[in-house]
Amino acid sequence: MKKTLIICMAVTMSLAAMADGLKGVDKANLNVAVSPGENFYQYACGGWMKAHPLDPQYSRFGTFDQLAENSREQVKDIITNLGTGHRHGSIQQQVGDLYAMGMDSVRLNAQGYQAIAEDLNKINNTKRADMAFLLGWMQRGISDPFFGTTVMADFKNSTANLLYVEQGGIGMGDRDYYLENDESTVKIRKAYLDYIIRLFELVGNSNGKAKKMAASVLDIETQLARVAMTREDTRDYAKQYNIRTVDQLKIDYPNINWDQFFTGAGIKNVDKVCVMQLNSLVKVNEMMKSLKEDAIRNYVAFKLIDAAAVYMSDDFVQAHFDMYSKAMSGKKVMQPRWKRSLDVPNTLLGEAVGQLYVAKYFPAESKRKMQKLVENLKKALGEHIANLTWMSPKTKVQALVKLNSFTVKIGYPDKWKDYSSIDIDMAKPYWTNVLAASQFAADYEYSQLGKPVDKDRWWMTPQTVNAYYEPTSNEICFPAGILQKPYFDPDADDASNYGAIGVVIGHEMTHGFDDQGRSFDPDGNMNDWWTSEDADKFKELADKLSVQYSAEIVADDVHANGDYTTGENIADHGGLRVAYTAFKQTAQGKGNVEIDGFTPDQRFYLSYANVWAANITKEEILRRTKIDVHSLGVNRVNVAVRNLDTFFKAFNIKEGDKMYRSPEDRVIIW
Repeated sequence: MKKTLIICMAVTMSLAAMADGLKGVDKANLNVAVSPGENFYQYACGGWMKAHPLDPQYSRFGTFDQLAENSREQVKDIITNLGTGHRHGSIQQQVGDLYAMGMDSVRLNAQGYQAIAEDLNKINNTKRADMAFLLGWMQRGISDPFFGTTVMADFKNSTANLLYVEQGGIGMGDRDYYLENDESTVKIRKAYLDYIIRLFELVGNSNGKAKKMAASVLDIETQLARVAMTREDTRDYAKQYNIRTVDQLKIDYPNINWDQFFTGAGIKNVDKVCVMQLNSLVKVNEMMKSLKEDAIRNYVAFKLIDAAAVYMSDDFVQAHFDMYSKAMSGKKVMQPRWKRSLDVPNTLLGEAVGQLYVAKYFPAESKRKMQKLVENLKKALGEHIANLTWMSPKTKVQALVKLNSFTVKIGYPDKWKDYSSIDIDMAKPYWTNVLAASQFAADYEYSQLGKPVDKDRWWMTPQTVNAYYEPTSNEICFPAGILQKPYFDPDADDASNYGAIGVVIGHEMTHGFDDQGRSFDPDGNMNDWWTSEDADKFKELADKLSVQYSAEIVADDVHANGDYTTGENIADHGGLRVAYTAFKQTAQGKGNVEIDGFTPDQRFYLSYANVWAANITKEEILRRTKIDVHSLGVNRVNVAVRNLDTFFKAFNIKEGDKMYRSPEDRVIIW
């Protein structure tokens, strides 16, 4: 059953207390040589950016990443102080041993690619008749050659789990890397081909043979890229809800032995699937017949080596870094081994680490304060919906019902995932243990088929510095990791907290009403609860917002992709407006007492901007513009605030200033 939050009064502080030593906006973050009306992002964040030049181990580093690094240091402190002698199968033994194996460079370098040699031999001896079983086996925690599978709630029956078949199999992550021919993309594609060659050489192939194998791999991925659905279209769930029975799968895609595939993956209790991108699976079906056996084997072998590379000897790790971090993102040096090793248990045994994390770093008081903040933001969003001028009363009622049906998750789950069946054994190779944990995760996903959706499940670990909205369960979640400074600071004034964590809360709430979330009803079912007139008005406003972002040049002559980032942009705008409304109900928001020379409204907007302070490489800018649904930090600030009248008033920005936007061009959705 979903929780319905009770609307409460806002949490406030006395004005005397606010003026007495409270922290929040740091003047050192500012660049006062730039006026707010010229470039608000540079004014608010320029000082921070100058004081934090980009460390060569990062392609982007900002206050968000700074908080993630703080969380990582906390996890490191926990893991490195676990000690020894723990019972086999305990979370302390599993987490500690997995970390220790990653740190043992001498052993890893001595083993080379020994850990995958047997599996490579299995791939190289697989005949066409058994290829579907091999693909299923790969899906069980290794990689997604040709296509991927996942288990989620049925978009139109949110209480039941459904198997989704989705386009996959391209290592560079986006179709454009294979299809575009600008200088930057061609350079990355060449680096990718060199990387594939290098991996094949490292497992014992001659340079000549490796080149031929790599060419066939790139050809397969390019064919998959040509038929892949565009980034923009993947935002439309309706286009991707294509239900097929297993019998229909066998008829429509006969060159894939589905019984073999399901057996190889360990998938049971499946009677129907959702084929998310039809054209992609049509192409895969064709390729399974037309491709030579050796080409398929080379492709699957590469997928295995690529997946295992970072868990083997240093030459594999370096090759992986040179491609995915250096060529694609612009990183100059690899992160230290302890960080890379720490990320493995932190990801694969996430809730095990989470149990240890919250016990040490998440006080109960933080959860209580966060609950009140959520209630305040929820009340503010309700007021916004009720007062919308573009939405009809009929749709407003449905929107308010959905808002009041939100489930809110804060800090950590009420029940923890049980990892005790994973055999973490230091006598076995590192990759073997990583694979055991990965297969556990895959088996867990597939085991949900035939069971009702677990509404108590968390989709992020407690130590994660992030938050989310899940449309099929209509829930918002705020892990413990993000509930720390500078996002959530009990020693800061209300303006600073509402401008940071308040906007994060409002952002996730607004996702329930963005271009994707609005398609789901209060029970998490994809169901059109809008009048056609209101849907048209929403699309008109969303399109207008997209045009604003697409007008921004991110690097060279490359523009931002306002269509692909629509959902996040809507959530940023909604989060800002809702958080500001909630803030104005506090004592500080109702007054006009300055702190450090800034009014409450100025502190609110400066706090928001500081959330996105960052330095970033050109390569990472271009990569994120291709693959990230979030806008760049500078646009999350400068484009977003230029739609808000209260921002212009706060900093006295007038017509003629670069940051000014005419009232008729501003967009207000939520």
